[in-house]
Amino acid sequence: MSTAINPTDGTLLSYESSGEGPAVVLLHGSALSRSIWRGLGYVKALDGFRTLRLDLRGHGRSGKPHDADAYAMPLVVEDVLAVLGAEGIERAHIVGYSFGSRVAFALAAGKPERVASLVTLGGTYQSQRGQVAKVFFPGYLEAIRSGGMSAFADGFAAAGNSLDPVTRAAFLANDPEALAAYFEATEAGEGIPDQTLTRMTVPALLLAGTLDLPRHEQSQRAAALMPHARFVELPGRTHASTLFPSGPVLDELVPFLRAHV
Repeated sequence: MSTAINPTDGTLLSYESSGEGPAVVLLHGSALSRSIWRGLGYVKALDGFRTLRLDLRGHGRSGKPHDADAYAMPLVVEDVLAVLGAEGIERAHIVGYSFGSRVAFALAAGKPERVASLVTLGGTYQSQRGQVAKVFFPGYLEAIRSGGMSAFADGFAAAGNSLDPVTRAAFLANDPEALAAYFEATEAGEGIPDQTLTRMTVPALLLAGTLDLPRHEQSQRAAALMPHARFVELPGRTHASTLFPSGPVLDELVPFLRAHV
């Protein structure tokens, strides 16, 4: 495990780096951690690349501020840049799932010179106002505040969502106060304007499940707006099942990365 520090607010960032080759940054989703990438087979599949798996602020072993303002997107983008700086990496391929994809979009929009290619999995560039409850379950924030992460995990499963052991373990490892602050910021956050996407020339691969609404349509729209983007749908997948089974995702992801080294 390695660490870096955000230079603006001093938040500690925990990450892992392994392998040799072109750098690929893997950014997890809400209430998860960097462990999902190894647990679901993505790290092994990316043999020939140097993977950096970051615990996004508020998650895993990274710092966990309890103030919603600490989760503003510019600070999160700066976290990724701090890790790249700590590793001496000028440009990297950025792969994000869910929240990680929103960070990836923001990074590609604001610092395109640092992004070799962009891959989003179940992602969107639009505001998440009112969408988080649809991803998890109605009353998710109240469950965290009143019953902690056990109530959150139980509510997620009770709503009919797929909850594999790796994901459940990641949920339970969270600090409920930090995660509540993070979700408050998520609900209040702005998206990226369509016009900005038309100027994003980075090579991009956008994947989303056919049952992952509205991210399926939003990813498809983003691919149409971006000059060098391609959209791939994952038949029958919801938002929660985007990453697993990993085979069909990796069949698209790995060749794309290799083509853009």
